Order: sequence, then structure tokens, then C-alpha cells
Amino acid sequence: MHVPDTKVVLSTASVYPENTATAFDLAARLGYDGVEVMVWNDPVSQDIEALRRLSDEYRMPILAVHAPCLLITQRVWSTDPWTKLVRARAAAEKLGADTVVVHPPFRWQRQYAREFVEGVHRMAGETDVRFAVENMYPWRYRDREMLAYAPGWDVTEEAYRHYTVDLSHVATSRVDAFEMVDRMGDRLAHVHLADSLGSAKDEHLIPGRGTQPCAELLERLARTGFEGHVVLEVNTRRSASPAEREADLAEALAFTRLHLATVAR
Repeated sequence: MHVPDTKVVLSTASVYPENTATAFDLAARLGYDGVEVMVWNDPVSQDIEALRRLSDEYRMPILAVHAPCLLITQRVWSTDPWTKLVRARAAAEKLGADTVVVHPPFRWQRQYAREFVEGVHRMAGETDVRFAVENMYPWRYRDREMLAYAPGWDVTEEAYRHYTVDLSHVATSRVDAFEMVDRMGDRLAHVHLADSLGSAKDEHLIPGRGTQPCAELLERLARTGFEGHVVLEVNTRRSASPAEREADLAEALAFTRLHLATVAR
């Protein structure tokens, strides 16, 4: 068997509503290669020195920083979206992470949306950190669809330097995962691995529990020499206990490592 050097990473969002420290503890005990820090309302996720202490304590490198782009984080690290990206880049540089994950703007962030493509391109040229822009999805309610993001939820319509593909978002947007990955091409730098049953809701299921081609994508990444990180960004909010959450995250890790291993070439 050939086992690639691809790092398998735990997003701190995967332990929500538990805190950032819990994610470091679980990642270390289960054998993940590192963490991606979701910057959100937990004060520790916003504090570079606190994150550095956790990384040192658990011997768990921080490999990516997810900028605070969610509705619930609109006041985290300022209300100005460019300030958020500048701080995310600074955090990545200081913590040794090589990737900042960023969502496209909401449509109502009009000035930011107009400047986003050019601005992200400029910022990416000022650092060795990759700004990997993540695919999103239309918001749906019954038979109505709202385009919530600008320039758009399909980030392949713009020539960003680097992309993040999120398989749960792919399912919610009702497009084919491999078609999106093909459009991203060699600019695909980062993977958010999660499954989905194709609901209008963004499900983020444990890989293997839905209908997305999680296994097939991992096998393809291994065959093609993918050099980015595979990040488990899954929803464990319904876990009945800490033990069940730990078992779910262990299952996700085992699934990912199994399908990244390929027959030796």
C-alpha cells in the first residue's frame, strides 16, 4: 500500500458546542495530524497566544485558520471583513499554519463583495499563506432559492489562486462533487471532508454516512499526489455523550486514512 503524506486534520468546529481546547485534546488522543482553528465566539479561538499554548501542550500543530465568516461571527475580530482577513493571515503566520479558509461575502456586504476577488488576490500575493476560498451553496426554503453570496456561492466562477472544496456544501448546492473538483483543478488546496444526504440543510455528516463520494474523492486525491490538507469538518452536535462524539471522530479519522491509502504504484 502507498500512504500519501496528506495531513488529516480536525476542525475545531467538529466538537461544537464544546470549546476549542476540547478539539485539541480529542485530535491528540485520536491521532489526527493537526487542527484547523475555526475562529468564532469562543475567546480562545481568537487568542493567538492561547492557541499557541494549546498547540504546545497537546503537541498538535495548527495547520489552518478558518477566518470568521459566519453569520454568528460578524462581530468577531471587528465588524470590518477585511480586518478579519488581515487578522486571520497574521494568526496563520504566527502559528505556523499554511492556509486561511475564507468564505465569499454575503450579498449585503456590498462594498466588500465588489472588492473581494481583487482584494483576496492582492492579499495572497503578500504572504506565503494560501487564501483558499470555499464553495458555498444557495439558501433554500421550500421551493424558493436565495442567492446569499457574492460574487457567488460557486467559487470556481472566479479565478482565485486557491480553493477549498467542502463536500457537504457541494451536496447542498446540488452539483456533482467531481465536476466541481475538476473545475478547481490544480488550484484545489484544501478539503473539508463531510458527508450529506442531499438535504437543503448543510448537514456535515460523518464520512460514509451519506451519499457524497467521500471515499472516491480521497482515493483520487491519493492517486494524483494532492499536497493540501484533508480536514474533517463534521457535525457532532447530536452526540449523546462525550464518548459518542469521540467515537464519531475516531470513525471519521479511520475512514479518511483508509481511503487515502492506495495500492502502491
